[in-house]
Amino acid sequence: MVREMVVLEDIPVVILAGGLGTRLREETETKPKPMVEIGGYRILWHIMKYYASFGSREFIICLGYKGERIKEFFLNYRNWHNSVTVDLMSGEIQCHDSRSGEPWTVHLLDTGLDTMTGGRIGRAADFLGARRFMATYGDGLANLDVEALLASHVACGRRATLTATRPPARFGGLEIDGECVKSFTEKPQIGEGWINGGFMVFEPSVKDLIGSDDTILERDPLETLSREGQLNAFRHDGFWQPMDTLRDIIFMRDLWDRGEAPWKRW
Repeated sequence: MVREMVVLEDIPVVILAGGLGTRLREETETKPKPMVEIGGYRILWHIMKYYASFGSREFIICLGYKGERIKEFFLNYRNWHNSVTVDLMSGEIQCHDSRSGEPWTVHLLDTGLDTMTGGRIGRAADFLGARRFMATYGDGLANLDVEALLASHVACGRRATLTATRPPARFGGLEIDGECVKSFTEKPQIGEGWINGGFMVFEPSVKDLIGSDDTILERDPLETLSREGQLNAFRHDGFWQPMDTLRDIIFMRDLWDRGEAPWKRW
């Protein structure tokens, strides 16, 4: 049997970045959740940088709530990261490449304020064409092996693969022997129960399951694929952290500041 050769550089990554972020109003009153900073860098940038460390080069960002802030970030990316000279008469801007940029192609796609997760992927159809693609949420980080995820998807031969992970506990975990604490783990991964952690891989035909902007990816499409035996689970027991609350942001910023961010591969 001929084994399929898969190159991550050839596979676009769809990032769902249009949600309202209502549980993080402390941060999202003025910006979309993917623009929340960790260590001076937006979490969206962290996600893209992580995929890029495995070879990804093309990103389709599905915008919604305050999407103009994300557009501004990328439209001015080179100017913000380099010294510039501005001619105030002509308006000409000269960028001095003191820092290198990123070798990425970034599609910034307006997908509507109220569009659901499946509908946002549906709106990206013209950019995806007939290609296999990866997708994830714009507010979560992990240290999973993206190459192994893709290999699992190819080997299983199913139409879709999601990353099954265990949610982090709200509190520190203790191992107690009598009255003595033998070990303490800050925010350990829960030992029971698997959830959809994002970091998904889809065959082009999955787009056929998206009927409209109202399609919720986690309902009809994934439920249908599951019933048909076409949904593969890539189990990830390592670090996985969503950014749902202010507590989550503080935790992730602390990891970064201490130089212990598990997702930092660059």
